[in-house]
Amino acid sequence: MTVVDTRRRLTSPEAVRERSGGVAADILILVGAIALIWVIVRISQGMNASVNLSNAPTSIDTNPAKLPYYAARSLLRMFIGLGLSLIFTFVYATIAARSRRARIVLLPVLDILQSVPILGFLSITVTMFIALFPGSELGLESAAIFAIFTSQAWNMTFAFYQSLTSQPRDLTEAAVNLRLSRWQRFWRLDVPSGMIPLVWNSMMSFGGAWFFLTASEAVSVSGKSFALPGIGAYVASASSEGDLGDVWWAIITMIIVVVVVNFAFWSPLTAWAERFRVENSASGREPKSLVLNLLRRSHAAGLANRLLDPVTDVCDRAFGVLGGRTGPPPVVHAQRRRIADVLFALAVAALLGYTLYRIVEVILGDVGLHEVGYTVLLGCATMARIVVVMIVCTAIWVPIGVLIGLNPKLSRMLQPVIQVCASFPANFLFPIVTAVFLALHIGLDVGGIVLMALGTQWYILFNVIAGASAIPNDLLEASADMRLSRSLRWRKVLLPAIFASYVTGGITAAGGAWNASIVAEIITYNGQTYNAHGLGNYIAQWTASTAPDHWAHLLLGICVMCAFVVATNAVFWRRLYALAERRYTL
Repeated sequence: MTVVDTRRRLTSPEAVRERSGGVAADILILVGAIALIWVIVRISQGMNASVNLSNAPTSIDTNPAKLPYYAARSLLRMFIGLGLSLIFTFVYATIAARSRRARIVLLPVLDILQSVPILGFLSITVTMFIALFPGSELGLESAAIFAIFTSQAWNMTFAFYQSLTSQPRDLTEAAVNLRLSRWQRFWRLDVPSGMIPLVWNSMMSFGGAWFFLTASEAVSVSGKSFALPGIGAYVASASSEGDLGDVWWAIITMIIVVVVVNFAFWSPLTAWAERFRVENSASGREPKSLVLNLLRRSHAAGLANRLLDPVTDVCDRAFGVLGGRTGPPPVVHAQRRRIADVLFALAVAALLGYTLYRIVEVILGDVGLHEVGYTVLLGCATMARIVVVMIVCTAIWVPIGVLIGLNPKLSRMLQPVIQVCASFPANFLFPIVTAVFLALHIGLDVGGIVLMALGTQWYILFNVIAGASAIPNDLLEASADMRLSRSLRWRKVLLPAIFASYVTGGITAAGGAWNASIVAEIITYNGQTYNAHGLGNYIAQWTASTAPDHWAHLLLGICVMCAFVVATNAVFWRRLYALAERRYTL
């Protein structure tokens, strides 16, 4: 190529437009980064403000003009909680996947932690964090962030653990042959192979955490009420005052926040994660994101790589020496392994036995056996509502989800709308729905079913859409060629094909419904408190109680809820999982 040709190519209209587009992208990225840093610094200053907790406000100003500031405070808490959840996921899931003995303990513990209600964590951590940061609002902020963390971390950890345990064996052998350190294997193999499920489950967990924002920002513990500046506390205060106008302003603000976060964060992240998909043929439906295209057009990625490459090299050398190399499993003598297993089992059994003994001692000593039976009956009442919720949501959303999943055009059109609806905190609608219940004279014992369904139905819909969209085309074409009737096509093709995805959505929805019962079975509206008979109402009332034995009652309620969730998972959902793997795997 001659000098003239090179010069002509560099000055062509396409090249000029590409360079000008890159410069414009760089300017937009720079302005956006400066604005984001300024907002974070400005908002974080209020998180460490001095406060007298003995006279702490129990509500916040419901002036709609303050909603942008409240939304920014809530959003900062959400992303801090997401970051902590990601760190916990990497550490906990990796240990559980790589250590056989640790897995025996960590997986049941994670199952129990997932079943503990959010208020159960808040009732314990609020006092602890206040003691850690006396005279500062940072104690309440830490408790709220921890509550958000507990609503995100468990689902993300399960997803990453499953991706680690299902890695292809040839990738593990490649890591051994390349003599990668454990640190290098984690960042170059484990994280990329689990990126897609981790990103999608993080997005679902982030959306689910919005539901518990009201409980984390406006909480009553041991007779003391605390309210932090945030959109969740705004809704709680507006609902308590019975001002539906302010509630509508909060709903509009929340819709804007969810749309912006999906557009600026989750949409580019999910599109970027597709680069880690391992498949034999290219997919014809590549996700698109304007923000990701803007980042790719700018020089931000190259600048970030140049800045991070030295840091990466230093970490590889330092942690490579500390962590050792990836190698085949060490050969351990069978007798020595059995002895170690027995000692480990005895230690775990001793710790578990002592914990159960202390729990039973506190409950029976301060509460009594009669209260245990009453609490179990309340658990049965909440369980009945959850069964109704699951049946109704299944009947409504499985056909709709299959219809959307089988139609790529409809799926592309509706999936952003569904993502926004799933991310929107349903309890923001509770004051409006409660006003409708009061006008129609519907009690919360029945209305609570609707309130619980508002926050849990999307898990079923999302997973059914994913399962239907993954049905192989040759299977659908074969059913069409055989001219199966509509009912036979559903029974023999569609329902078996989506069964595994439905079970995944069902177990998540059922667990979410138990947690949602705490805010759905007790509602404060226009200065009045309305209750439903159930375990969620029991836990919420004893969390706010000042009675001397309220801790024993709260512990009893949490233990009974954990028992119901763990027993339901073991007796019902795990068997459905096994059935899906045995008979309905494509």
